[in-house]
Amino acid sequence: METCGKIVLVDDEVMVTKTLSTLLKLEGLKDAIAFNDPLEALDYLKDNPCELIISDFIMPKMEGIEFLSHAKKLPAQEDTTQILLTGYADKENAIKAINEVGIFKYIEKPWNNDDLILNIKNAIERTNLKRALKEKIIQLKKANDELEEYSKNLEALVQKRSKELYESREKLNAIFSNCADGIVTFKKDFMINSLNHAACELFGTSEKEIINKNFFELLINEKNQKFENPFKAKEPIFLRDFSLVNYKNNSKIPIEISLAKIENDKDSLIVAVIRNVSYQKENERLRDDFIATLTHDLRTPLLAAISGLDFILKGTLGEISEKQRELIFAMKKSNEDMLGLTNALLEVYRYEAGKIFLCKTRFCVNELVKECAKELDMLFKQNNTKISFDFENEELYINADKNEIRRVISNLLGNAIKHGGENTEVTVITKKIGKDAQISVKDNGTGLSEEDQKKLFKRFSQGTSKKRSCSTGLGLYLSRRIVEAHNGSIWVESEPDKGSTFTFNLKNAALEDKVLL
Repeated sequence: METCGKIVLVDDEVMVTKTLSTLLKLEGLKDAIAFNDPLEALDYLKDNPCELIISDFIMPKMEGIEFLSHAKKLPAQEDTTQILLTGYADKENAIKAINEVGIFKYIEKPWNNDDLILNIKNAIERTNLKRALKEKIIQLKKANDELEEYSKNLEALVQKRSKELYESREKLNAIFSNCADGIVTFKKDFMINSLNHAACELFGTSEKEIINKNFFELLINEKNQKFENPFKAKEPIFLRDFSLVNYKNNSKIPIEISLAKIENDKDSLIVAVIRNVSYQKENERLRDDFIATLTHDLRTPLLAAISGLDFILKGTLGEISEKQRELIFAMKKSNEDMLGLTNALLEVYRYEAGKIFLCKTRFCVNELVKECAKELDMLFKQNNTKISFDFENEELYINADKNEIRRVISNLLGNAIKHGGENTEVTVITKKIGKDAQISVKDNGTGLSEEDQKKLFKRFSQGTSKKRSCSTGLGLYLSRRIVEAHNGSIWVESEPDKGSTFTFNLKNAALEDKVLL
């Protein structure tokens, strides 16, 4: 390994410094500078750190011991190794002085070149090691200071995080304990491992009686619904139409349940939030009963009024003038519209209350389309509307509730006439797609914007935001409920000023042939 370092030679004899310089160069130690005046050497050493100083013992201006002592005090030479050259006669005085100053080595004149070079290299290595060690000590002290500072900050951070964690846990405990909804947690075996006070109140028993019981065995699935295992579900699960038994008063409580999975390092946990919906159910029952009673009680007087006005129009009660006929006809039409609204409200109630029962039969949907068009023939003529049929199969038989499908087709045809304006062309398209039957009503009327399309199949939507309509806004909503009851779907494709196409698809409704098996 090559030894590198700056060497300063100080001797009052020029021959000695030249000899040493030449020897060092031959040994590869080229970075050496020689001085014959110790004062000049001290001046140089003030600003030029070196690895080794070699000084003669006896010099006229300053002895070597004094020179090396002054050099050692210089900041730039604090770690520099020093070697003293001395004659044999001055050996005892040199050794005494060396011990006082702390010089690395003394070498007697005349010296052995190999021994001298070895000592020089050792001295340079010593300086480098001392400086490296000093640098490491500085780095270690700096790292230690940083570690102490980090430890202080870490301790403060741990205290802060511990406080935040404690406060967060207290908040969660407060929410868990005081939440108005029941909260239950269970693991993969569905056995309850914790529940709050509200859940105990719902079950009408103590926490001790509920813990370690199967959560789903405590519930009543009113409609035998199938739902995904909450531990396998990717999204939270919301369950309706469930009940539980309150053991305290032996009553059944309708509930809604939200199931959400919480993952941790060890195991998964399900949090079930149980909401008592008795109040909402009672309000729904009162509302539905009110609508049912109102619509049912309105039908009788309306039918009586329509029948009475019809008798008058037919002249059964005597001749009437033309003005009277117009007035009575308007009254009859108004009552018929009112009856239509009443019937629509009653049908909506029946579907929303789940009290509708489909009576499915086998029939030809193409014939039903023609029947609906014939019933609306007068309306087609009044608006100069042309109707055409595009039947993929001449005889498309389906299995569905004929009266309910008639209502959907009639409603779509009526809307095409009303909203298409005069001279509209309406086309009814039927086709079979696999086992599905698809019916479309297409017109070339004013069309609908995307904003209006989003609201079309909702309750009391009247089709367009541009103009007010005298319709109930229940036709398309009821059509959607009828189609969905048949496990189908309904949608619209439309652009402003380019017409609209209303389509409904009845899943698995198409039959293979005319024969009913």
